[in-house]
Amino acid sequence: MITLKSEREIEGMRKSGALLAQTHLGLRKIIKPGISSMEIENFADDFITKNGGVPSEKGFEGYQFATCVCVNDEVAHAEPREKLILKNGDVVKVDMTVSLDGYQSDSCWTYAVGEISAENQHLMDVTKKALYLGIDQAVVGNRLGDIGWAIQHYVEDQEHMGDVRDLIGHGIQPTMHEAPNVPHYGEPGKGLRLREGMTITIEPMVNLGTWEIKSKFTDEDWEYFVSADGTTSAQYEHTLAITKDGPKILTSQDPEFDKKYL
Repeated sequence: MITLKSEREIEGMRKSGALLAQTHLGLRKIIKPGISSMEIENFADDFITKNGGVPSEKGFEGYQFATCVCVNDEVAHAEPREKLILKNGDVVKVDMTVSLDGYQSDSCWTYAVGEISAENQHLMDVTKKALYLGIDQAVVGNRLGDIGWAIQHYVEDQEHMGDVRDLIGHGIQPTMHEAPNVPHYGEPGKGLRLREGMTITIEPMVNLGTWEIKSKFTDEDWEYFVSADGTTSAQYEHTLAITKDGPKILTSQDPEFDKKYL
């Protein structure tokens, strides 16, 4: 069931999103060669809880951590690890969901570790642009296919990269994952029509090579995903509200860059 949110509920989600955005901004200062991915987890968990939030991923379907931390060809759902030490040139994705006073927000960001290759920088730029092309389509009266097509057309037809299909965006609030599913591929004019008050995530995952992914498992039998051909993957995600005034980003890290969406 899809619930339409009131202005009060959207404001609560915006406050939650602001805490999540501040967590990401803090990570910019600590992510560098030589730290472990568990240090990312420890910073995020501590920052969220000290500021009154709850890391929603903790305990979800048996997951133990506040963050998912994916490096290079890891696409999604990887656990933070003490022995995974970031090195110069790595590309790291940090995905988090926060509950603040019962309001949810969800955002993933990709970080360059030290000096990265031009190819990986281009991947990051393409993925972030794909996110905003999708957000531009998140207007009342459009359909979910308009969001997916804008992302897929840009990523695959123009940039010749892999637009991951198996992992998608979703509705959010009152729980972390709600209806509807929000694919990052599709046909314009197809799918569910967007209505004022819907709150969703858009979170394209883009691989340098194929769009296909495959499963891997930790020693504890936790499933995560990597690109099927071993190429680097990037992801950017915002939580947003569909309003009569256009899409409103609730997890913005940059009020100047995002001013048309605030």
